[in-house]
Amino acid sequence: MLKPMEREVLAQKLTEERDRLLKLARDGLKFSMERDRNIGRDSIDESMEEEIFSTELRLRDREKYLIQKLNAALERIASGTIDVCEECGEKISYRRLLARPMTTLCIDCKEEKEKEELARSQIVGRGAVDADHMSDSMDDD
Repeated sequence: MLKPMEREVLAQKLTEERDRLLKLARDGLKFSMERDRNIGRDSIDESMEEEIFSTELRLRDREKYLIQKLNAALERIASGTIDVCEECGEKISYRRLLARPMTTLCIDCKEEKEKEELARSQIVGRGAVDADHMSDSMDDD
């Protein structure tokens, strides 16, 4: 179980990151709302602008996902389960939580998950596609 000071440090770190992402989200919304679409420009300029806008939207989606993970971690701090591995129920070390406060896996379970993902990627690389088991890189802890 984490000490109160350790929980406080983690909560502060998570809150600061969430606040930073929320500011970026507000800036992104402002960017998309104030976006100036110049009609009549050449197709290369318009294509480049659309690509930039598309990239901006993908970044906002990723930030939204990360904010959800940050909120979940803050809830785990409040409930006292931030240092409990969701796979095996063992303790997640404070050092690991400091390095990756959103993690839900202890180091042993994370290493096992990475080995499984590597094995699946090697199978997929040989031509056997199994979309149900491909992991989303945004989920890594």
